[in-house]
Amino acid sequence: MKTTSQPVKEDGMQGEGNYDAARRVRQHTEDFIKKGGVAPAARKAEPHSKDEAQAMEDAEREGLSHAKR
Repeated sequence: MKTTSQPVKEDGMQGEGNYDAARRVRQHTEDFIKKGGVAPAARKAEPHSKDEAQAMEDAEREGLSHAKR
């Protein structure tokens, strides 16, 4: 009988992805949220001028124009 699971390679890759890396990213993301890092990061990302706000809106509109609907 043939098995469909793929063996873990020496570099940590398992089939389509690196599960260890995904686990680390998930853990760091959870830690960031629990430590209250979201609100300060959101404030830092806000536009600092009307021109910057317009540029962000234009970029969002451009990006959405390429999205599948």
